[in-house]
Amino acid sequence: MKTTERETMKKLATENGLTADHFFKSPQGFVIITRQGIERIQQHRGIRVRYEMVHMTDDCKHVVIKAIGEMAGPDGHTITVETYGESSPNNTRQNYPVAMAEKRSLSRVCLKLSGFYQHNVYGQDESDDFTPNKSK
Repeated sequence: MKTTERETMKKLATENGLTADHFFKSPQGFVIITRQGIERIQQHRGIRVRYEMVHMTDDCKHVVIKAIGEMAGPDGHTITVETYGESSPNNTRQNYPVAMAEKRSLSRVCLKLSGFYQHNVYGQDESDDFTPNKSK
């Protein structure tokens, strides 16, 4: 990470109430924010989220949920973001696809509103492969 990128990440972390414990590198090299970090961003920024079920198959294995997130911007006006979370046997090993789709949509809404997404930072729930290396 370049010095300016590192400084930007530190600034975003501070602005969103995060510490180093809320971050890890994925095996693919991405910067990942933990589930607890996503919840901290939501609380710290006062992000309100509504969900809409967009699609769910009869067997409940393929789910798409839309999240609509809102927070107050620096000028006091409301900033709104819409994004999606999906879950299917192709992208999760979990047996609770609705919860996974909801977690993914929440992660994306919080990361977009907080400014992390534009720096290629992802939420831990966005992939089953995004797990911290416990051996470190």
